[in-house]
Amino acid sequence: MQKITPFLWFDDNAEEAVNFYTSIFKNSKIGGMTRYTETSAQASGRPVGSVMTASFELAGEPLTAINGGPVFKFTHSLSFFVQCETEEEIDGLWEKLSENTPKIFWPLKEYPFSKKYAWVTDKFGLSWQLNFTGSPQKITPFLMFDGKAWG
Repeated sequence: MQKITPFLWFDDNAEEAVNFYTSIFKNSKIGGMTRYTETSAQASGRPVGSVMTASFELAGEPLTAINGGPVFKFTHSLSFFVQCETEEEIDGLWEKLSENTPKIFWPLKEYPFSKKYAWVTDKFGLSWQLNFTGSPQKITPFLMFDGKAWG
């Protein structure tokens, strides 16, 4: 099965976000980083030498971060659903992702559908759903449509 690689659009802090995310998720690593050259910086308005794109993996899932400027902002219609194996794992992710956060949709606690679940927007504006499942850590892109999925 072919995988979709999510591309995450940041204003100018993709490198900081990638470093943060790879430090808190298991089986994670930073791949290659491309930087703005003089020509690409001039065309985009981004600083020469700053990160243009960064490929990375979280829990073995491939992602790419882009420093593209303030054109797009994350919304809660895209989140990442994180399956957590242990309570310690979900507690640790919650602590780190909810630190200095602008938005907590659902605080970490027990719900009728889960022993422990939380939905939070992190300090970079990215939305995360954490769920204690007892299964090995897995991250899945989660897309929500507001009745407008079709044209």
